Amino acid sequence: MSPERGVKAARETIRQAERLLDSARALLAGHAEAEQAVRSALAPLTAALAREQLAAMPVARLKEVADGGLRTAALERAGYSDVGRVHAASLYELRSISGIGATSASQLKLAAQRLAEAADESAAVRLDVEQQDAGSTALVRALGRLVAAGPELARARQVASGIEEELPRLLAAARPAGSRLRGLFTGRERKGEAAEAVRGLGEWLARSEAEETPLLLTQAATDLLRVHSSDAEAWIDYELRAPEYYGVLSEVVGRTAGPAATDGHLPTELADRVRAQPLDDRHRRVSLRGYQEFGARFALAQRRVIIGDEMGLGKTIQAIAALAHLKADGGTHFMVVCPASVMINWAREIERRSTLKAFLIHGPDRLRHLEEWRRAGDVAVVSVSGLHNLEPGSEAPAMLVVDEAHYVKNPEARRSRAVADWIRRSGHVLFLTGTPMENRVNEFRNLVGHLQPELVERLRGRDVVIGSAEFRRLVAPAYLRRNQEDVLAELPDLIEIDEWEEFSATDHEAYREAVAAGHLMPMRRAAYASPEGSAKLRRLTELVAEAQENNRKVVVFSYFRTVLAAVAERLNGRAVVIGPIDGGVSSARRQELVDEFTALDGPAVLLSQIEAGGVGLNIQAASVVIICEPQIKPTLERQAVARSHRMGQTRTVQVHRLLTVEGVDAAMVRMLAGKDRLFAAYARRSALAETTPEALDVSETVLARRIVEEEQLRLGLVPGQAGPDLTKRY
Repeated sequence: MSPERGVKAARETIRQAERLLDSARALLAGHAEAEQAVRSALAPLTAALAREQLAAMPVARLKEVADGGLRTAALERAGYSDVGRVHAASLYELRSISGIGATSASQLKLAAQRLAEAADESAAVRLDVEQQDAGSTALVRALGRLVAAGPELARARQVASGIEEELPRLLAAARPAGSRLRGLFTGRERKGEAAEAVRGLGEWLARSEAEETPLLLTQAATDLLRVHSSDAEAWIDYELRAPEYYGVLSEVVGRTAGPAATDGHLPTELADRVRAQPLDDRHRRVSLRGYQEFGARFALAQRRVIIGDEMGLGKTIQAIAALAHLKADGGTHFMVVCPASVMINWAREIERRSTLKAFLIHGPDRLRHLEEWRRAGDVAVVSVSGLHNLEPGSEAPAMLVVDEAHYVKNPEARRSRAVADWIRRSGHVLFLTGTPMENRVNEFRNLVGHLQPELVERLRGRDVVIGSAEFRRLVAPAYLRRNQEDVLAELPDLIEIDEWEEFSATDHEAYREAVAAGHLMPMRRAAYASPEGSAKLRRLTELVAEAQENNRKVVVFSYFRTVLAAVAERLNGRAVVIGPIDGGVSSARRQELVDEFTALDGPAVLLSQIEAGGVGLNIQAASVVIICEPQIKPTLERQAVARSHRMGQTRTVQVHRLLTVEGVDAAMVRMLAGKDRLFAAYARRSALAETTPEALDVSETVLARRIVEEEQLRLGLVPGQAGPDLTKRY
């Protein structure tokens, strides 16, 4: 190549590199500007919340943060009843108060400032679609720019940062090679360095072209320029994608849950090891919250674990993030085992949140899909009940995910044995469950036994005499749990209301007959036996009418099909009713019903059996939850409520429990309190266990017998011959 052509080629390489650098800088500048817009919109909202906190603090709180002793009596006599007033006052105003000198005034201002800083740091802004004031709207619109850029923005920024870090140095070294005039005044060694730099730029450009970096940067920068055309459009987009908005908000302000909450209060050494675990996002198409990243890293670092996060925290997303990492690390085949009712939801989420393809091994096409999965790889989605029919091939899943893993807590059950077979041939195993233990700690121990048998040996015989804190410490290598209140500060309020009703005459007659027969289930649904005179149905109708007036959607849960039928009959002509979702409805149809309910413009009512709709389905469209009767398993109710009160909910959620003042409802509420305490102490983060699990356990059969006997005695009825009926759902 002639010197002239060499200079021209070098000049063109330099120009292309400069254009690439300009694109990278434009993206980084656009992102920084978008983030600053969020901070500017957030600042007045945070300041207002901090002022509210200070106004609610009595001046006595100043003593807690002062370096020395402070006397606040003079402040209170002068009318300074809260910290907010002290913080707003000037030093001159404080010194003017009788009994407060210059030193005391300075100490008071310093203490108030410390509390103000703490209030500002802890203030968590909640966006409420029902309170679309100017400040909140400005924040929604600012966040919308970053949300619209999508999950590719993070990768584009990472690439742009690498370009910004490397290319300026190479360009400075290469420029003499692109100018004949500069070349005349450049020494031989410098010319060699310039030629080497040009080669380096060429390699950068070739790699960028192969990876489509220019397109990535241009698209991301363009996306950052998009703004909502109106305030209404901004709020609609927020309501549809609330989790993305809050995820971006937490990234911008860097105000996430503290490390202890994020890591589920694991021992420090274990938490540090988990944080050091890499997490590749090349095949992921969703941004993660801090606690979700930690959960995915935990699954990868510990290899065989349970993530027992409370409902609504995105366990599915954490599993998909782990699958995407293993895909990038060379994994080819993966398997998700879940209840049939949520198979479609899993397939949707996998293909929406990652580049992986999902194969439904279910229904008439199961064998064809199985062969496709074996040939192509990625994720097989199999039902818990159908897993034992799956003939093992040569594939060894890089990760086995078992959703609602409490279904395999009985090691003797066929589905548990099938899961155990696949565990043995899988590299990583991840159990997901919001309810790892319902009645007995040993059920939870059985789950751990599937994964890390050595832990079970350490626990055997000890967990009945140690407290919950020590129990959680021992199972930490295999168990991670976080609760909503610890990591989702932005989640709308959950308002729980017990609606106590008196039996009507017809209710009471049906109830006495059920008690005399000695059957628990008829006792539980007796309040609906005569719909015309049902006190509970009257109250339910009032609640639905109120929800309609406020343009809210309602989900009604009951254990019994007959109760749902009575509700449907009562609401006929009064509301748009979808469902019911019950055990006889296929998984595909369940999702269709939820989609139909969600898509409806305006108020509506979704009816569901609590076991069929309380697991797996996301019903954020509903902000009013009505539970027709107390449940024998407290976890059923928690799961059902979490279908609506979860990440993505944008409205305050009201939960109404329909209860009767006397009879089975009151007895169940009282007796089930012990079961709930057991769960809280051992499955949730807690240090309140003061007794043994066995002392707190109330099994279903024992509870049924006890309630029936108590009610027969209370009503002076002769016990019937039949035993407690725990099976009928009609």
